[in-house]
Amino acid sequence: MKYVVSWETRENASEELQARGLQIFSKWSPDENADFQQFVTRVDGRGGFAVVETDDVTLIARDMALFAPFFAFSVHPVLEVMEGAGIAADAVATRESIT
Repeated sequence: MKYVVSWETRENASEELQARGLQIFSKWSPDENADFQQFVTRVDGRGGFAVVETDDVTLIARDMALFAPFFAFSVHPVLEVMEGAGIAADAVATRESIT
């Protein structure tokens, strides 16, 4: 399954908290069973996004817990757009068939 993970710097951010977060990040690496396909930061420095593919969502939860003091996270399960479009087309056809 693919997930889009987004994060924003917590309101209580300080120089010390930022330094500690960067220290932890420098020693962190994703689990080998979590494929980070995209890993980008916002240009305003207030967060970022990752597209992660894994069969074990607890790996994402583990990483979010590690960085929770520094960032507020959101996680969204996603589909490839063509797969989502196919599902939407099937739904439209099903609704149209119901009279």
